Amino acid sequence: MYVNYPASQFESLSLTTDPHPEEVEIEKELIELPPLTRTSLPSSNGDGGIYLAQRGNSLATQKSEELKKTLLVHRHERQLVILQDFPDPDALSCAWSYQLIAQQYDIKCDIVYAGTLSHQENIALVKLTNLPAQRWTMQTLKNKDLSSYQGFVLIDNQGTTSQLLPAIQQAGIPLIVLVDHHSLQGELKSEFTDVRPYVRATATIFTQYLQAGLLTLDNSISQHVKCATALMHGLRSDTNRLMQAQEEDFMAAGYLSRFYDVQLLNAILQANRSKRVMDVIERSLKNRIVQNNFSIAGVGYLRYEDRDAIPQAADFLVTEENVHTAVVYGIVHDEDDELEVVIGSLRTTKLTLDPDEFIKEAFGQDSAGRFFGGGRTGAGGFEIPMGFLSGGNENSAYAKIKWEVFDAQIKQKLLRLVNPRDNPI
Repeated sequence: MYVNYPASQFESLSLTTDPHPEEVEIEKELIELPPLTRTSLPSSNGDGGIYLAQRGNSLATQKSEELKKTLLVHRHERQLVILQDFPDPDALSCAWSYQLIAQQYDIKCDIVYAGTLSHQENIALVKLTNLPAQRWTMQTLKNKDLSSYQGFVLIDNQGTTSQLLPAIQQAGIPLIVLVDHHSLQGELKSEFTDVRPYVRATATIFTQYLQAGLLTLDNSISQHVKCATALMHGLRSDTNRLMQAQEEDFMAAGYLSRFYDVQLLNAILQANRSKRVMDVIERSLKNRIVQNNFSIAGVGYLRYEDRDAIPQAADFLVTEENVHTAVVYGIVHDEDDELEVVIGSLRTTKLTLDPDEFIKEAFGQDSAGRFFGGGRTGAGGFEIPMGFLSGGNENSAYAKIKWEVFDAQIKQKLLRLVNPRDNPI
């Protein structure tokens, strides 16, 4: 539980006993110390003072200054902020933060994603905060005049999980900013790059930008409070409720605690699971196989809007006794774009298992050299387009055969790593 205590509440506390003479002398010595020898906290009015973990202080300061210079170069422009097809709280909150920061430099940003919001908490986050993210399908993109954009931005992804990227690149729009906490997925040329895989959440990176003064948060501005709430949710989500947080993440959470709305965050977190999500979780329980402490489950066909049921099922399966890693996957069909893709999620509590390496090793790359998936600490995901085999599911016999083939192939690729001949994971 997060609680905001006003500073005045602490200021009113006083000791009822007189201090010892030694304590008085110590206090005098502290007061007389030069300013640079003590760590000072930013004031509660959001003065932009830097309050960062010591390890990342210099890098965070350097990157904040580099981003500021980049934004100055692109004043008065219009940019596209591209999120992964199924954006999570970390991506959504950071995109909003970037938009607010960019406004300081008269840069207008449109936040877009090609997929859908299906996780109940993501839907609640966008609705309750009025987070300005738009869904652009591939059909929508065809009707857009991209010439009005002078650059695009990738946040919490590197383009490998967005259908929009090829069309944006084909339109000749340059990549201006790339900020992510996932491992490098390939070569991307960006004017400004801040990729830190050791940081647990991209929200931590953006909070550091705020602390460095790129945006002065103000408790009296509703939009700032809602954005801080979104960042806290993103940080909390990507660190498993702060259980996997490191020093920098805790410091970022401490900073945000002075601005976010506790009641609003609770409302977002209390969003109920839909019946369809519960059905997918039930299906994963029924279909799972457990080998070498891995739980692997195929859940068959899902509607596009139910895609986020897959990571929720993985979150559930990994809590089973004697299971340290869960992988759940299914075939997701988008009727609007006639698109079909195999989507999977991995969750692990095993500290020595790197989800990014595991998924890349299991599924490899496409013909263009792009990996089908990747990950971060404790979690990962993959998306494999079905191409020519998409559709035709109105024929139940064909649909059954197609699922059996993909189910068998995915299990084969996973089990090759789960039960290797040498050095089992």
